[in-house]
Amino acid sequence: MPLTIRIDPADNVVVALQPIQAGAAVEVPGVGCITAAEDIPQGHKMSVRALKAGENVVKYGFPIGRMTADAGPGAWLHTHNVKTNLSGEVTYAYTPDLHPPAPVPAETFMGYRRRDGRAAIRNELWILPTVGCVNDVAKALVRENQDLVAGSVEGLYAFPHPYGCSQTGADHAQTRRLLAALARHPNAGGVLVLSLGCENLTREQFLEELGPFDPDRVKFLTCQQVGDELAAGRSLLRQLAAYAGQFARAPIPAGELVVGMKCGGSDGLSGITANPAIGRFSDMLCARGGSTVLTEVPEMFGGEGFLLDRCVNETVFRKAVDMINGFKEYFLSHGEAVYENPSPGNKQGGITTLEDKSCGCVQKGGTAPIADVIGYGEAVKAKGLNLLSGPGNDLVSATALTAAGAHLILFSTGRGTPFGAPAPTLKISTNSALAAKKANWIDFNAGVIADGAKTIDETAQDLYDLVLQVAGGRQTRAEAGNFREIAIFKDGVTL
Repeated sequence: MPLTIRIDPADNVVVALQPIQAGAAVEVPGVGCITAAEDIPQGHKMSVRALKAGENVVKYGFPIGRMTADAGPGAWLHTHNVKTNLSGEVTYAYTPDLHPPAPVPAETFMGYRRRDGRAAIRNELWILPTVGCVNDVAKALVRENQDLVAGSVEGLYAFPHPYGCSQTGADHAQTRRLLAALARHPNAGGVLVLSLGCENLTREQFLEELGPFDPDRVKFLTCQQVGDELAAGRSLLRQLAAYAGQFARAPIPAGELVVGMKCGGSDGLSGITANPAIGRFSDMLCARGGSTVLTEVPEMFGGEGFLLDRCVNETVFRKAVDMINGFKEYFLSHGEAVYENPSPGNKQGGITTLEDKSCGCVQKGGTAPIADVIGYGEAVKAKGLNLLSGPGNDLVSATALTAAGAHLILFSTGRGTPFGAPAPTLKISTNSALAAKKANWIDFNAGVIADGAKTIDETAQDLYDLVLQVAGGRQTRAEAGNFREIAIFKDGVTL
C-alpha cells in the first residue's frame, strides 16, 4: 500500500494515505525520497520541498491557501501554518475547454414508467405537509396505514418540516416551490398534500405552483375542513395506493436516470478516492445520455477552476458565475466570511481551507461539459452534468437534489452519516476504516483506491453497477433503516 499520493505533478504537497510517523522515508514520484519531519495523520498534507511564509500551497494543481510560516520538506501542513486565499466576489472570464465523453450504449435497469413517460426507480406513497402544524397528522397517517404497502407499492412516507406559515417573501416562495417539486417527483407513485387550512401556503398557491397534475396521482386534504382527518386521510391514501399499485417494474435505459452528487463529513481522502470515483461515474452516465447534478455552491468557492471553463456556452457560464458570486454575496450580506468553512470534522480529517475542501468536492463533477445551471426547486431538463444552486448543508442540499428530480443521490463521506433524503441516498466511504466500522451506514467503499486494491476506473465501474442495482430496487442502508427526511432552505424573517 502506498504511503502518500501526489495528486498533480504541480503539487508541492502529498497526502498521507495512511498515518506516517516522524522520521519515515517517503518516496515521492518526480521528487525523490522525503523524510517526514513530524507525524502526518491519514488524509493530511506533507510538504515535498521547503516553503516560505506567503507562498501558495498547491494541491490538485491549484492553490489551496498560503503558508503563514516557513516550513521545510516533510512538514505537516494544516491549519496551524496554512491560511485561505479567499475573500469576496471574483471576476471570471469564459475560456471554454470542453471534452464531451464519447457516447456509449446504455444498459437497462428495472424501473417504473409513469403515465407522463418519465422513469422512476421507486413506487412509493408520499405525504407532504404544507405547514408544520400538521406534521403529527402526517406521521399518524403513515403509522396507521402501513397495510397499504403491498404489491408494487414499496412504502408510505411523510416528510415533515417546520415551515409553510409565518414566512414572507423569498422564504415563502422557496417553501412553496420545494414542496411542489417534491410532489412532482417520479419516485412517488401517489402523493397526499396535507394542509391545515389557515396557513400562509394556501391550497390555491400550491396548485398554482404545482401546475398541471394527474388527479389520480395527487390528492389534497385540508384538515380543518373534515371532521376526522385520519379517516379522511386513509380514504385518500387507499385511492392513491390503488393507483400506484398498477405500476410494475420493466426495463428502462440507464440514460433516463438523473443522479444527484453530494458529499458530507468529508476528510482528506474525499478528493482522492470517493469523489473522483463519483466523477468517473458521472462521466459514464453522461456518456450514456443520463443526467447528473452537482450542488453545494459554497463548496465550489476556490474550486471554480475545475468547472467554469467546462460550461457548454457563455449563457451557461454566466449562469454559473451568477450562482457562485450570488452565494458569496449571500454570505457577505449576513456579515459572514465566504471562507467560514470547513467544519471541525473536516479539519480533523485533513482538510485545511475552503479551497482544499472545494477542490476535492468538485471532483464529483468529473470532466463532462456543464450542460445547464438550475435554481433551487427547479427541475433538471438538460442531459449531461448540471449545476444546482443550493447550500452545502447536507439535509438542505440533498432535499434540493431530490426536488430537482434526482432518482437517487450518491453521497460520499469520510466521517460517516446515517441520514437519507426522500430519494434513495447511497453512502460512499472515502476510507476502508469507516466502511468497516459503520457497515450499517455505508453502501460502497471507495477506500479501496487508497488501499491500492483498485483503481479509480475500476471503482467507478463497481459504483455504476451498484447504481443500476439500486435503481432496480435494491435498498440503500438509509432506506433499510427508514432514514429519510427533508430540510428547506430558509434565509429570512419568521413572523
